[in-house]
Amino acid sequence: MDIENQDLLPEEQDNQPKEQLIRVTGMYKDWFLDYASYVILERAVPAVEDGFKPVQRRIMHSMKDLDDGRYNKVANIVGHTMQYHPHGDASIGDAMVQIGQKDLLIDTQGNWGNVLTGDRAAAPRYIEARLSKFATEVIYNPKITEWQLSYDGRKKEPVNLPVRFPLLLAQGAEGIAVGLSTRILPHNFNELIDASIKHLKGKKFTLFPDFPTAGEADVSNYNDGERGGRVRIRAKISQYDKNTLAITEIPFGTTTSTLIDSILKANDKGKIKIKRIEDNTAEFVEILIYLPPNISPDKTIDALYAFTNCENSVAPLGCVIIDNKPIFLGVTEMLKRSTDHTLSLLKSDLEIKLDELEEQWHFASLERIFIENRIYRDIEEEETWEGVINAIDNGLKPHVTHLRRAVTEEDITRLTEIRIKRISKFDIDKAQQKIDALEEDIAKIKHHLDHLVEYAIAYFTRLKKEYGEGKERLTALRLFDDIEASKVAMRNTKLYVNRKEGFIGTSLKKDEFVTDCSDIDDIICFTGDGKMMVSKVDAKTFVGKDIIHVAVFKKKDKRTIYNLIYRDGKNGASYIKRFAVTSITRDKEYDLTQGKKDSKLSYFSANYNGEAEVVTVYLRQVGSIKKLKFEIDFADMLIKGRNVKGNIVTKYAIKRVELKEEGVSTLKPRRIWFDDSVKRLNVDERGELLGEFKGEDRLLIITQDGIAKTIKPELTTRFDEEIIILEKWAPKKAISAIYWEADKERYYVKRFQIEHPDKEDYFIGGDNEKSYLELVSTDYIPQVELVYAKLRGKDQKESDIVNIEEFISVKGIKALGNQLTAEKIKQINLLDPVPYEVEEEIEEEQEESEEETQSDTLEIGELKKGSSESQITLFDE
Repeated sequence: MDIENQDLLPEEQDNQPKEQLIRVTGMYKDWFLDYASYVILERAVPAVEDGFKPVQRRIMHSMKDLDDGRYNKVANIVGHTMQYHPHGDASIGDAMVQIGQKDLLIDTQGNWGNVLTGDRAAAPRYIEARLSKFATEVIYNPKITEWQLSYDGRKKEPVNLPVRFPLLLAQGAEGIAVGLSTRILPHNFNELIDASIKHLKGKKFTLFPDFPTAGEADVSNYNDGERGGRVRIRAKISQYDKNTLAITEIPFGTTTSTLIDSILKANDKGKIKIKRIEDNTAEFVEILIYLPPNISPDKTIDALYAFTNCENSVAPLGCVIIDNKPIFLGVTEMLKRSTDHTLSLLKSDLEIKLDELEEQWHFASLERIFIENRIYRDIEEEETWEGVINAIDNGLKPHVTHLRRAVTEEDITRLTEIRIKRISKFDIDKAQQKIDALEEDIAKIKHHLDHLVEYAIAYFTRLKKEYGEGKERLTALRLFDDIEASKVAMRNTKLYVNRKEGFIGTSLKKDEFVTDCSDIDDIICFTGDGKMMVSKVDAKTFVGKDIIHVAVFKKKDKRTIYNLIYRDGKNGASYIKRFAVTSITRDKEYDLTQGKKDSKLSYFSANYNGEAEVVTVYLRQVGSIKKLKFEIDFADMLIKGRNVKGNIVTKYAIKRVELKEEGVSTLKPRRIWFDDSVKRLNVDERGELLGEFKGEDRLLIITQDGIAKTIKPELTTRFDEEIIILEKWAPKKAISAIYWEADKERYYVKRFQIEHPDKEDYFIGGDNEKSYLELVSTDYIPQVELVYAKLRGKDQKESDIVNIEEFISVKGIKALGNQLTAEKIKQINLLDPVPYEVEEEIEEEQEESEEETQSDTLEIGELKKGSSESQITLFDE
C-alpha cells in the first residue's frame, strides 16, 4: 500500500488510479542522443569555419560589442557574454583566460596566469582585456556575417565569425564530448601563412606543431594530425657545468611544477640520483638540477627523459564540426578548407564593397545631373508628391543613358532630400573628381575580383609582414633517439646470491654480494651443470643450485664472450666452446651442454671485451695416459652460438683446469658512427662513420666557442649544436686554428696538440670576450686563401695562399700564435690540404668468430699459447 493512500478508506482507495509500468527505453535513446549531440555541437568541438567553440565565439562577439579601444574588466565581459551563453560565468572566464594566454586575439592587462609555471589567472574583477589589432582586422565583418537568435531570443549572435585566417590551427583546440574527443595541436603563425600561400599557388605543403612552451619535438609520426599519430616532446636540457644540469624549455602539456614533482619522484624511487633542484623560472624557464659527484651528466639527461615528464608524447586527433556533424580531418585538409573559406570571404567582402561603390557612383552621378541641369526647378510648380517625382524623373531621362542601372523612385526621393545649402555650394569640378575617384576604386575592386587568388596571396603576405614579427618557431624539430631505460637507470639496489641453494635477489642481504643494479635490470645466471637462465631482478628468485656466475644481462651484447669447457655426461668426452648471449626468453632454462645427464662444467669465464685466455688442463691418472698436463688457448676457438656442441678437448677424465695466462680481446675494434639528426653515437651504421675504436681510443671535439677536448666514445654521450669538429683523435696530429684577436684587431694563427686528454682547454688567445674562432682544421698540412679587402684609391690586392704547416710550428695550446697578416682581410677560405702520407702501424686482425659457421675438431698438440683477461671460475672433479 502507498504511504500517501494509507489513511484513505477502502472504498476511497479503490477509486485511486492504478500504478502503471512506463518503459523509458525510448526516452533514454532520444534524450541521450539529444544530450550527446548538444555536447558535441555546442560545447566541446570547434567549427571548421572559424575555429571557435560556441563559448569562445560568444566571448569574441561580446568583446566586439563592448569594444571602444579601451580595456574592459574581464568580469564585465563575462557578464555581457552571459547574454549569449546559457551557462555559468566560471566556464566563460576560464575559456577567456585560455584565449588570452595564447597572445593572439586578446590584448591582456594584469595577472593572466602563466602557462610555464601553471599559475592561475587573477580573479576576473582584477584583470582587463581588449581586442588585439589582429583580431579586429581578421575576425569581424558584420556585412558578411550570418546571424541567429541567442538562446533566449533577445539578442542576435553570429552563426560563425568571418575569420579570414587559419585560426584553429594557430591556437589549437582540445575538447572531450560524449563518445568522441578532439585534440588539435597549435601551429606556427608564419608557417600557417606560408602554407596558405602555397595552397593558393597550387603547391604542396607540410605542417608540424609549434608549442608555446617551446622544447623539442619529434614529429616523424605526426600523421598529419590525424587519429593514430603521435608527437614526442622533450624538455631542453643542457649541461650548466660539470655537476649541474639546466632545463630551459619544457614539454607541451607540463608545467615547471609538475616537471619538478616528476623529477623528485624519480629520485625517490632511485631511478635517478640528484643532490637538489632549484626553480628560478620567471619570464623564462630555468630549472637547475645539481648532481652528486661522479654522476654522469649525459647519463642523467637520458634518465630524465626515460623516467620523468621531461619527455612525454601527445596523440593528436583532428575532429571538427562541418555542417553540424563531427568530422575527423588532418591538419592539411583543415588548412585547405580554411584557406578556401578565407578566399570566399574575401570575395564576398569585395563584392559588397563593389556594390557600395557602384551605389555611391550612381547617386553621385544623379546628384550632379540633378544640380548641374537645375532639374530641381522643375518641381517648383508641382503641388503633389507624385507630381514632384514625375517632374524629376522626366528631367533626368535625357541625361541618364550612361548610368549603370535604372533610376528608381528611391533614388528620386534621395534627390529631394538634398539641402538648398548643398545645392548653392555645389562644385562641379569636385563632384567630377569624386566620381572619377569612385570609378578608380570600382576598377580596382573589379581587378581584385578578376585576380582573386593573387589578391588573397597579397592579403596573407600583408598579415605576415604586419603581425608575423616575434612569432618565429619556438619548438625545435628533430629526431629522437630511443633511450633504453635499463641502460640509463640508476643502480639503486644491491644484488645478492646464495650459490649453494641456487637463489638470487635483493633481499638476501646475509648472503654474497654480487653487484649494484637497478630494479628494472635482467640478471643472467650460470650453474655448474651447464644451465643458463635470465630473470628479472626480484627480492628472491630460484635459478638452480650450484650457481657459478651471476651478472647484469645486457640485450644485444655481442662483446661479452663466455668461454667454457664441459664434460658430456658422466663419463663422456670434454668439449670447449665460446659464445655470446644476445637474446633470450626470460625465465627459460637453457642447456649449454648436449643435454646428457650428469654433464658438468670444468671451466667457465665471462669476458666483457671478448678476451681469450690460456688455461692448463690436468688429467686424472687413469690407465696408460702419458701426458697428464697440456695447455689450451681460447683464442684458437671460434665464437659461435650457445647451442653448438664445441670442439673436443680430450676423451679422458679432467682433474682440474687452471688459468695460466690472461688474454687480450679477440674482437675487432668497434666501429662507431655519429648520427647528426639525433646528435648521438651509435654502432648501427647510422650517420657518418667516425672510425674503429679500441679500448684506449678517444674522440676529439672542437666547438665554435674555442673549446678543445677528448672523450671516450660512449654511446650515452650527448653532443650540443656548437660542435664543428668531431673525429677520432690522433694524439700526434696537430690542430690548426685561425682566430680574431679583438684587442689587437688582427687575425692570428696557431698550431697545437691536445695536452690534457681528460680536461677541456680554451685555445683562443687573449681574454677579450669579443675574440672569436674563424676556422679550424685537423689536416696534416692545411692551406688557406686570404682574400684582402679593397682599400679606397688603391688597386685590389691579389689573394694569398698560406701553408699553415710552414707558416708556424706546433706550440702550446695556450700560446697566442703568430699574426696572420697586417693587411685588412675580407675573407679567409680553407682550401684542400697538401697531400700527406700517413705512416700507419700495421696490426694483425683476428677474424670475428660470429662470421664463421664451420666447426672443427682440434687436436691437443695443435693448440697454441695466448693471453686473456677474464673473470675465471675453476672446477675440480
